[in-house]
Amino acid sequence: MPSPNPLAWPAALALFFAASFIEAVGVAHVLAFAPLYLQQLGAAPGEVPYWTGLVSSGAFVVGLPLVPFWGVWAEKYSRKLIIARSAYVEALVFLLVGLSRSPLELAGAMLLSGFQLGNTGVMYAALTAMTPRQRVGFALSVLGVASTLGFALGPALGGLLADSVGLRPLYVADAALSLGSGLAVTLLFREARASGPAMGSVWRMAWEAVSGIVRVPVTRLVFLAYLMALLGRFMASPFLPLLVQDLYTGESVATVVGMVVGGTAVAGAVLSPLAGVLGDRLGYARVLGWSVAAGALASAGLALAPTLWALALAALLVGAALSAAAAMCTALLATTTPAERRSPTLNLALLPLYLGGIAGPVLGAALAALGLRAVFLGAAVPLAATLALTRRLRAREE
Repeated sequence: MPSPNPLAWPAALALFFAASFIEAVGVAHVLAFAPLYLQQLGAAPGEVPYWTGLVSSGAFVVGLPLVPFWGVWAEKYSRKLIIARSAYVEALVFLLVGLSRSPLELAGAMLLSGFQLGNTGVMYAALTAMTPRQRVGFALSVLGVASTLGFALGPALGGLLADSVGLRPLYVADAALSLGSGLAVTLLFREARASGPAMGSVWRMAWEAVSGIVRVPVTRLVFLAYLMALLGRFMASPFLPLLVQDLYTGESVATVVGMVVGGTAVAGAVLSPLAGVLGDRLGYARVLGWSVAAGALASAGLALAPTLWALALAALLVGAALSAAAAMCTALLATTTPAERRSPTLNLALLPLYLGGIAGPVLGAALAALGLRAVFLGAAVPLAATLALTRRLRAREE
């Protein structure tokens, strides 16, 4: 039976939106300003790309083995507990980032953030269970905007603060906001379940969730498409601040980096809900194909950008395209997965995220040895490859 007085889906959407936004703001601050912060922590100029790749991928290394379990624990015990846990851990991580005194300490703090991940799929599953079927694409796209908006406003406003008060106070403020987010979820959200908690062994349920991806052809295709799209994203995004520094040599570098990096997410925040509406009407696989094709072209545009303005425009296009692609992959999973396996399967959408988050920065750092712009040309390759997968998904969807 559903729990008493559950939040209506718009109210739950608002609560999850706020929690996702705060998390994204803090993570965006760490990733956008990592090259600058690493220089402040004593990293030599030639070592900054190496440490940038390590910091960007560290969380995913620790989080990868836990991917199958967050959704299972949510279904067996409590979705609210899993969502709130993420906010409390991220508060600790941001505090440790602000207290770091060396590149190694910063990398260690980001390793700990692997225990922070695993809430997004549970939020999607909880929201899907509460939302009318004809509004699922819209609701999930709006929730996806929270993260996108956080990655937009976080660097833009954070750059201004970093140039005025410094990066350490910024990360401590992120920790305080995350603590408040965890308390809000703990106190305000009441779960609505159509049935009792899932029964059975956690290990068996986790294995069933993972094996279900392999057994179901459409799920397998969505996961592979999502992995390729995320690989292209993570090959390029950690190194965008370095490309900005390559084209801009003036003062207030953090502000300029924040505006460009944040701009990539602004476009996604604006267009992701539109992609959701188009997907509801025209098919999620069709819109996914359009998105990754645009992302591949825009990534190549980053590599060829001659000026900071051209770079900013290409970055906007990349942000819009890849946010739309992520929303379509999520909608495909949410609408093709049986209700009883939705939380584990949607949470396993983190698996492509983690694999892309580990391999992407490593491949990007390797390509940086050939020149910084080679990173962005390389990132266009997996995005273009995703287009072939979307054609097979369209055939199944139609």
